[in-house]
Amino acid sequence: MGKYLNPFTDFGFKKIFGEEVSKDLLIAFLNDLLEGEREVKDITFLNKERIGVSPDDRSAIYDVLCESPSGECFIVEMQNQRQRHFDDRSIYYVSKALGSQGEKGKAWDFHLNAVYGVFFMNFPFRANERNQRCGINKLRTNVVLMDEDLKVRFSDVMKMVYIQLPFFEKDEDACKSNFERWIYVLKNMETLKRMPFKAKNAVFEKLEEIVDVASLNKEDRVQYDRSLKAYRDYNNTINFAREEGEEKGRREGKEEGKIEERKNIARKLKSLGMDVPQIEESTGLSAEEIEKIE
Repeated sequence: MGKYLNPFTDFGFKKIFGEEVSKDLLIAFLNDLLEGEREVKDITFLNKERIGVSPDDRSAIYDVLCESPSGECFIVEMQNQRQRHFDDRSIYYVSKALGSQGEKGKAWDFHLNAVYGVFFMNFPFRANERNQRCGINKLRTNVVLMDEDLKVRFSDVMKMVYIQLPFFEKDEDACKSNFERWIYVLKNMETLKRMPFKAKNAVFEKLEEIVDVASLNKEDRVQYDRSLKAYRDYNNTINFAREEGEEKGRREGKEEGKIEERKNIARKLKSLGMDVPQIEESTGLSAEEIEKIE
C-alpha cells in the first residue's frame, strides 16, 4: 500500500478533484491547464448524470462535472483503458453538456457558455488516420473548432484537452510549469515517498493532506481498498485477456485473434460483474454478442 492514494482509482480521482473539500485543487489545476486563456475563480459541482431529451437518448455520466459562476462547464475524466471510439465518446460528452443549455427555458436565445472537456488517458490513442494527421502522439492535445482554411479558431464554445500520461517522461527536476508538476505528481503519486513541489506552490501541500492514505477515516479507507482492488482486477483482467487474444492471433490469424481478444475481455469483465453497456464500451462488441458469451 502506497503512502498516497492511487489517482487512477475511482475513489482516488474523485477524492482529488470531485469533492467540495478538495474544490481548491480542481480550481488550481484548471487554472494551470488553461493558463493565459481563462481564469476560474470558483466552481459548483453539478449532477454528474445528464439525461437525454427522449427515452431513446443515451445519458452521459461524467467523473467530475462542474460549472463556474459565469456559466462555463468543465468535464474532467480519468480513463484507464482504451475504449472503442473513445475520441467520439468524448466529443459526445462535451456536446451533451452544450445541448443541455437549451433546456433551461423557453426564452433561450441560443447563446452558449463554453464547455471544456479534460480527459486524462492512462494509455496512448490507438493510431489511425485521423489522429496521425493531428500529430496526436504527444502528452497534451487541444481540440477546438477551427476555420479549416484560415487555421483560426471559429468559436470558443467547446474545447477538449486530451492528456496522454504515457508520453510524460520528465523527472521531478525537469518540471518547469505548474501543469507539468501536476502531471508528474498524478502519474507518480502512488509510488511517491514525499510530496514534491510544496515549496513552489502551496496547492501541493493541500493535495498532500487530501491524498495521504493514513489520514482517511475508517469508512473512506474501506471504500478506497475496494476501489483499488477493482482497479487492479480490471487492469489485470484486460491485460491477461489481451495476451490470450494476441497468442491466439499468432496461432490462428490476426483478425480472428482480435475478435477472440475482445471476447476474452468481455468474458472476464462479465465475471467481475460489469454491466453490458460498460462491456460494450470496453470491447466494441454488441450487446447481443456479449449476452451470448459464457
